[in-house]
Amino acid sequence: MSHTAKSVFAFGIYELLLGPDLMIMPDPILAFFDFPESKEVWIRVAGALVSIFAFYDIQAARCELTDYFRLSVYARSSVMLFFTVFVLSGLAKPMLMLFGVVDLPGAIWTARALRPSPSFE
Repeated sequence: MSHTAKSVFAFGIYELLLGPDLMIMPDPILAFFDFPESKEVWIRVAGALVSIFAFYDIQAARCELTDYFRLSVYARSSVMLFFTVFVLSGLAKPMLMLFGVVDLPGAIWTARALRPSPSFE
């Protein structure tokens, strides 16, 4: 598995751990981030989507889908941007941005791994 694939695989494992937790028992995670308990289904819907993304990321890594890796950098980088807009517009507490703390470094890791390594000839 290439270094780039490993970065996407690792992110997929993170999603695989987070997604089911958000579906099955979201309240401890919400409490950790200082959000109120949820009686709504939306946090569980988000968990289902995160789980689906985990499947995509893990399988793309296993198949060495470089185009997918490249596109995932843009998508994962945008998470912090969206969360920042939500916070600045008063739609969410600043703690929401902690979720993006994993996405942005993961995207940077993948982007750096996609760069061709220098050859010394």
